[in-house]
Amino acid sequence: MVDMMTSRTVFFGGVAVVGLAAGAVPLAAQQAPQDLLSATRPAPTPAPTPAPTQTVDQAFGDLAKPRTGEVVQPLPAPPKPILASWTAAQARELVSFAEGVGTEGLDPKDYRLAELKTALAGRDPIALNEAASRTFQFLVEDLRDGRTPMEARRQWFVVDPDPDRMPTQMLLDKAVGGAGVAATLKGLNPVNPDYGKLKAELALAKDPARRKLIIANMDRWRWLPQALGKHYLVTNIPEQKLRLTVNNRIIKSYRTIVGKPGRTATPQLAEMVEAVIFNPTWTVPQSIVKGEGLGAKVLGNPGWARANGYKGTKGENGWITVVQQPGPNNSLGLMKLDMPNEHAIFLHDTPARNLFALDSRALSHGCVRVENARELAMTMAMLGNMKTKDDIPAIQAEVSEITKSGKYTRYPLANQWPVYLTYFTMASDVDGKMTAFSDIYGRDAPVLASFDKPRVADRARKTDEEVVEIVDDLQTT
Repeated sequence: MVDMMTSRTVFFGGVAVVGLAAGAVPLAAQQAPQDLLSATRPAPTPAPTPAPTQTVDQAFGDLAKPRTGEVVQPLPAPPKPILASWTAAQARELVSFAEGVGTEGLDPKDYRLAELKTALAGRDPIALNEAASRTFQFLVEDLRDGRTPMEARRQWFVVDPDPDRMPTQMLLDKAVGGAGVAATLKGLNPVNPDYGKLKAELALAKDPARRKLIIANMDRWRWLPQALGKHYLVTNIPEQKLRLTVNNRIIKSYRTIVGKPGRTATPQLAEMVEAVIFNPTWTVPQSIVKGEGLGAKVLGNPGWARANGYKGTKGENGWITVVQQPGPNNSLGLMKLDMPNEHAIFLHDTPARNLFALDSRALSHGCVRVENARELAMTMAMLGNMKTKDDIPAIQAEVSEITKSGKYTRYPLANQWPVYLTYFTMASDVDGKMTAFSDIYGRDAPVLASFDKPRVADRARKTDEEVVEIVDDLQTT
């Protein structure tokens, strides 16, 4: 996937990280009924006459009229169209770029080039401005954000910041304002070296199935931020590897254990590592306490519970809570990386380290177990807190004491690290060789199918897919 690596020691200094709801128009307060009776003596009651039939407007028209001093919230204005003034030369440059966009894994047919060419041949500047601006907008959206619609991105919970950082109108103004159309559009490509490798692979590929797979994975890079940051952790779930990366150089790689296919599959996330937790406790989820009978076992067999580090309490309402204490048998091992998220996903150690020898390691309940996790924890503690290499001995000594103590300790990182949980089925392996990985969760099919359908406009930026709170389990086999 990204930048693959071999193990080596490297020291470096601190690094920088990488609806409107229309307000309801308030109804005017209804007026109190008038006193229709005389204040003196009653008038004779006239014979009843049928009331005239009213239209809806007559009956309720007064409610639409604001009373004096009443504030009525206007409806939100529709978004302004993406528009700029184009010269013929700039429009021809746009046509040329769009016709060659196949090198980026996109299809020229998506960009309404016939309409643009017709406008270019005519003499109506308004028609040219509209057609060119529309083509440019479509290209920006696909190159910057990815062509795949959100409904085809299974278990994708990353919100791409690029549309906020590089808004389409700003890019359009830049392109026609002197920066150049082609240069502006080319500047939207992901900067990670793996995107360039996939692009080079696409230029050589002849087999249609391989080409489609390359194109799908090129698009996956566009779903992510254009730049992942100067330093980050990234795991490619199908490869079952974690890489610690600085300035697009892999400092260290680790084998991982990822979620089992199905409901416990590891989702795709972009989070921040805020701290390293040494000697973690594990609050066992009720799906295991109650659903798998652990609570009853802990309370009914105190000797077994002590041997395995479990403490159980039963509330007045009969609710059993089980917490596994720090220790070598803790299901989280000796460390976890604190990366708060609504999925309860994190990277952690495991006592079942023999499982890392397996070729297929989709075994967990969703969290990512990391080989040599204690080494990773020490590395993160140093990189996250040192200002110069002179700080390293003191941090190492402090972390060693914490580890020996066996006590739960949260070790904050002054420099927080982004961590990306990605899903690439065509990527560079640890040796830098372009490799196809097994689609363990079946996430390729909807992406591939989306490229066989017409381009989707007005795509959502955030998924509405269900958030499954993932929990790790007692699985050691």
